[in-house]
Amino acid sequence: MSAVNPNHPWTPDSLAHELQRLREHPLGLHTAQWVAEDGGRVVGMAAALQFAGMYHPDRYHAELMVLPEAGRRGVGTRLAGVVEAHLRARGAREVLAGAYEDQPHALAFLARRGFSEAMRFFDNVLDVDSFDPAPWAAHEALPDGLRALSLAELEAEVGQDSARRAYHAAFVEARLDVPRTGAASEVTFGDFQTRLSHPLADPHGILLAVTAQGEVAALSELERAEDDSGRLNTGLTGTRRAWRRRGLALALKLRAIRLARQRGIREIWTGNATTNVPMLAINDRLGFRPRQAFVEMKWGGV
Repeated sequence: MSAVNPNHPWTPDSLAHELQRLREHPLGLHTAQWVAEDGGRVVGMAAALQFAGMYHPDRYHAELMVLPEAGRRGVGTRLAGVVEAHLRARGAREVLAGAYEDQPHALAFLARRGFSEAMRFFDNVLDVDSFDPAPWAAHEALPDGLRALSLAELEAEVGQDSARRAYHAAFVEARLDVPRTGAASEVTFGDFQTRLSHPLADPHGILLAVTAQGEVAALSELERAEDDSGRLNTGLTGTRRAWRRRGLALALKLRAIRLARQRGIREIWTGNATTNVPMLAINDRLGFRPRQAFVEMKWGGV
């Protein structure tokens, strides 16, 4: 998986954590995976998964990856046949899959199987060394009545449970307006706790705008990257509806960039749907530059 998509690599620990999280989820999420072997070497993988964030019992996400040197030999076609038979037996009514826009052969592979484009997502990347903080100094200040704290700092002040519940409440509300190809489903506090136990989660990199009453009004999440100490990934950046249009997201992103500079980070990566105009505008102003878009494609519908 890491060789096929080096921009988003996995380690065994992070992959095991993610699969365990899916398999133990109270929704009873489905997970099925296959590998293609050639002489004892894995040359391809496929998966049929359900995710909690956009759950429907008849919606599945399909993944298929083949090493470039094993391409054009029918490996992908055979794996696709296995996945299709599996999903047909389960009565799937919607399947989401995708490929990058510079992989026309992969997009055509999906189109031949009845998939059509549903949405596009960019990886946006900031070269931290080239970022000049001077013109942005005034924008880092929060409105009166708000403080900027990391999750670790808030936990030290009010205790882990109270801090995480305040963070969870803001996360749940902010993510409802993030563009996606289906309705957002509930993120329970238990699932949120599991998310925070991920090997790459960093409570010092989760930046929050906190009211005097302890409510989290906005958040911007930084996560460590797999096997790359010079890179940080952005999780969710968002603001609760009552606090929007007051510069909170921009202020927290600026603090995140400052934190990255202090840590000697080379790049910050974030992902944005092409329809998320407000966040794309903020990232463009800050100097994030888009990479090739990931084209999410859909078969059927629920």
